[in-house]
Amino acid sequence: MSERLPNPIRGPIIDLSFPHHWQAEILAARPLILPPRHFVYPRAAEEVERGALEVMIRPDAPNAQPFLATCALGFRDPAAPTGFWSTPDPERVCAVAGGYAYLIDTAAPERFAMIPYRPVLEVRAVVAEGLLLFVGHHSILAWGSSGQAWESAKLSDEGVTIAGIDGGVLRGEGWEMMSDREKPFAIDLRTGFLLPASVR
Repeated sequence: MSERLPNPIRGPIIDLSFPHHWQAEILAARPLILPPRHFVYPRAAEEVERGALEVMIRPDAPNAQPFLATCALGFRDPAAPTGFWSTPDPERVCAVAGGYAYLIDTAAPERFAMIPYRPVLEVRAVVAEGLLLFVGHHSILAWGSSGQAWESAKLSDEGVTIAGIDGGVLRGEGWEMMSDREKPFAIDLRTGFLLPASVR
């Protein structure tokens, strides 16, 4: 069976739904002269040789110095998103490079987290619940103001689709290999627990 990916996305995504204390700009290429502060994510430099997303980040704090974030590229498939998102923590930026997602502390750029999905297929801000959602092939991971809030149970054998979010409940579908059909699911966004799919 071929990999089930969402429709291809053209160009980088910029989503600033959450309040944030920084400015960011995607560069067309790495500068010939690197700025004094330059950080590579992840720290294994060999991954960067496949390509990278270069983001110049300027923290809003007084006397804070800008820095260049070089984020290793995951996949060249256009269905794997690339761009940056504000997060529930106003000091943290989420940079995604070909489905590899990095959460970088702009006040201390050496501190970062990497979402374990390879790749992340969709990033969705749910401001009302204070969550940034990362959708993978099999499950969903939620990031809150203090870090990872929850990770769902397995939702699909290959491909998760979000149908909608309403009243703190996320609804979607996941493909089940045994029955070869899409099965609906519902998740309580506060806990990450599955609800009966028929719950309204």
